[in-house]
Amino acid sequence: MNSDNTNPYAVLFEPVEIGPVTARNRFYQVPHCTGAGRNYPTVGAHIRAVNAEGGWAVVSTEQCDIHHTADMRAQIRLWGEDDVPFHARMTELVHQHGALAACELVHNGSYSPNHIGREIPLAPISTPVQGPYPVHARAMNKVDIANFRQWHRRAARLAKQAGFDIVYVYAGHDITLLLEFLSPRINTRSDEYGGSVENRVRLFRECIEEVRDEVGETCAVAVRLAVDELLGEKGITSSGDGREIVEILAELPDLWDVNVSDWNNDSMTSRFAEEGYQEPYVAFVKSVTSKPVVGVGRFTSPDTMVSQVKRGVLDFIGAARPAIADPFLPNKIEQGRQEDIRECIGCNI
Repeated sequence: MNSDNTNPYAVLFEPVEIGPVTARNRFYQVPHCTGAGRNYPTVGAHIRAVNAEGGWAVVSTEQCDIHHTADMRAQIRLWGEDDVPFHARMTELVHQHGALAACELVHNGSYSPNHIGREIPLAPISTPVQGPYPVHARAMNKVDIANFRQWHRRAARLAKQAGFDIVYVYAGHDITLLLEFLSPRINTRSDEYGGSVENRVRLFRECIEEVRDEVGETCAVAVRLAVDELLGEKGITSSGDGREIVEILAELPDLWDVNVSDWNNDSMTSRFAEEGYQEPYVAFVKSVTSKPVVGVGRFTSPDTMVSQVKRGVLDFIGAARPAIADPFLPNKIEQGRQEDIRECIGCNI
């Protein structure tokens, strides 16, 4: 592809700095599951490697458990040193194709089934079932919060050791402990971790700062945040708490990965949502931070992608389903082979 101004898609192939690292273009494979989990490490690593080969500048893991109190069974994890080689296999292959590797750390809070360890799930408050599992979470005390922060720090350190270039602090999709602390519909605590937005943001801020401390100056820190839960005033809204959270933390991370919650809303089928449907919720983010922003919306049209960048909505074109449908989508656009793109149809099957 020619890099001059006559090429309508040249902007998509500009490098973008993410803190101390640089993405080779604006194509960003956001965290998503592959079905391989930790049972099939070679399969999972090669799936990510194919995305890197296909031209994605950043290739992310699925959500990665940080501790056995959030045991999602077959999901990938970073509980200890024994888990590092599993991830090093993926980062090595991704780096061979010139892409950055990102790890999405997670504690699933009240959503955790804990099938193996049988631990009682943790949450900001004592709460009944939040997800599909028949569990009742207990309220975290100050010792629990301190322990969680240590587990999170350790996982960040292990992620860097495994070779990741970007480490996530994850508060999205209605399945994370950190989002439970942020959301007014769940967090009704009366201490310094509940009540006002500033208090509900406290643990999120602490985790971002501590990940930064662990990964140092050679690894970027990203946050993934649901800026709107689509529940009206009961939850986080992009015109209310969502915007205020971003304003409070604006310059703290190296990258903002923003979307809506829950998973069903973030990955709406094409029957109910058009390409770029999340723009009304996430467009404000770039106006309140100087850091790069990635978002999703089942982007399949190169023209729509260019529009998102040129209008200042996003810096990176985020994709999960389009990257699954065609791992070589970026290369095909760069090579002028748009007619060869295997377009995601948004069926969610």
